[in-house]
Amino acid sequence: MPLLPVIETVLPVFLIAALGYFYGRRFDTDIENMNRLNMDVFIPALIFSALSAKGFDIASYQALMLAGIAVVLGSGLLVLPFLPLIRVQWKTFVPPMMFTNSGNMGIPILLLAFGSDVLPAAIILFLAENTLHFTLGMYLLNHRAGFLRVLRTPMILASIAGIVVSLTGITLPRAISAPVDMIGQIAIPLMLFTLGIRMVQADFSDARLGIIAGILAPASGLTMAWLISPFLNLDPTQQACLYVFACLPPAVLNYMVAEKYNQEPKKVASIVFIANLMAVITLPIVLARVL
Repeated sequence: MPLLPVIETVLPVFLIAALGYFYGRRFDTDIENMNRLNMDVFIPALIFSALSAKGFDIASYQALMLAGIAVVLGSGLLVLPFLPLIRVQWKTFVPPMMFTNSGNMGIPILLLAFGSDVLPAAIILFLAENTLHFTLGMYLLNHRAGFLRVLRTPMILASIAGIVVSLTGITLPRAISAPVDMIGQIAIPLMLFTLGIRMVQADFSDARLGIIAGILAPASGLTMAWLISPFLNLDPTQQACLYVFACLPPAVLNYMVAEKYNQEPKKVASIVFIANLMAVITLPIVLARVL
């Protein structure tokens, strides 16, 4: 087992999250404004920077995008048979199994594991998961949620703009691209730092459900990735990225959405936070396999 590369990949991620956790315990922090800045400014800049970069060929990522969508949707289907056994509402359990930490944890893990060249792949997988979460995920909990609103979000607009620049071959002046790149570089450490602050609010009232989720989330994702792999023409690096993406723990956004729609938020909190803690074990195992 390549232990050193795994430690070098995982440790920085958890150290930054741990720093956020201890800071959040010591100081009263306005995390909502930090998250809004990240979602509206820093992450869109990161997405635009990655998609508009020279050498980005969107056609080479089509299969990876489809694979990411299949993993998200398939994970939800694979856990359905377990619901009667664990006696939990599907609206409480299924969305966290589908919508994972592809931003806060997925992007930095992939960059540390495979280098900066995989940033477009990491962004593609993040967009696949995040777009589904803001459309299908919201609709699952509230059938009146509007699908069109997601098209007006800064992340989607930045994605469209980045793809247009890439397809048209436009070269942006350095005076524009440089500050966009610099602003985008804020996004990843800030995502990890705020993830740590969120952990201060961790709810362990339903530890049993959280432990089950910590097992089923990576198991369902990895199973789905394994099932679809023979039908996709992914290169080895994209294949490795897909497996890391498939084993990520539930996104913190699941808890925020459950709280908004009053869908057993305490149970969802236990699912999210315990499963994220268990990722300390599951992620290194998968990384040791793919590195």
